[in-house]
Amino acid sequence: MLLVIGDLMIDRFVWGEVTRISPEAPVPIVRQSRESSCLGGAGNVARNLAALGAHPVPIGLRGDDRDGELLEEMLRDGGLSTDGIVPVAARPTTVKTRIIARHQQVVRVDRESDDPPLPAIDRELERRTRLLLDRAQALIVSDYDKGAISRGLLEAILPEAARRNLPVVIDPKVRLFQYYRPATVVTPNAREAMEAAGHPARSSEDFEAVGRRLLEMLGSPYLLLTLGERGMLLQRRGGPSLTIPAAAREVFDVTGAGDTVVATLALALVAGATMEEAAVLANRAAGIVVGKLGTATVSREELLEAVES
Repeated sequence: MLLVIGDLMIDRFVWGEVTRISPEAPVPIVRQSRESSCLGGAGNVARNLAALGAHPVPIGLRGDDRDGELLEEMLRDGGLSTDGIVPVAARPTTVKTRIIARHQQVVRVDRESDDPPLPAIDRELERRTRLLLDRAQALIVSDYDKGAISRGLLEAILPEAARRNLPVVIDPKVRLFQYYRPATVVTPNAREAMEAAGHPARSSEDFEAVGRRLLEMLGSPYLLLTLGERGMLLQRRGGPSLTIPAAAREVFDVTGAGDTVVATLALALVAGATMEEAAVLANRAAGIVVGKLGTATVSREELLEAVES
């Protein structure tokens, strides 16, 4: 069992065609043909783990609203546990609605609250996490800065996971960066890494310097920088770095690619891979999902085929 704690959300897609420009404003008119919804954020991390054959348990918040009920329905329909889901009154379930026309995103509308939850809710998340840690093989923190992850929660659960010698994989946001400790590996993207380190970066050498600064800040053994078309940079504290070229052949949509990275990375570590092997697998998995439209997952068969090719 792998625990996934973080910001649960719904990714909603409105699909259609652009027929003309609105006479009311210089914006396209999209004629809707269909609508779809799927789990996003920490829920998408859990979806990716399940698609790879793992048993994930998501932990997070949902609003006491119709979308919150839908979120739990989607978890159950996907064979995922709802034991870690905490309903919160007067708080909307996070929903990202993307309007897509001719495979291009026209606009995104977010319905959310990023206010920190009340202390009682924070304690309930901590309680449920502690109950499940004894049966967990790894802990993934999926922080989208939507309020589920707090400094107090991190300071409570990360030492507990480390005490149990669990791999801890963190998809971070800048606001809480200094509190992602202890962790096995943290996976910021380029913008997050530069902002957290307080240094701009353009060249490979620049990003290595940024990575070294973050490793010092976090005290973690590994940092995996995800750099888009540049690929990934795996850095080890006190050791050599590994540059991993981008694996994508075509990029249609980067939605949820970071979720795929942390899911594949954590599962590979649980299966006994080295950090270098796990990072290469995560890079391959990300290369597959960015070739799909919408919030996507990778199957074991797809990943095996990509590795063999």
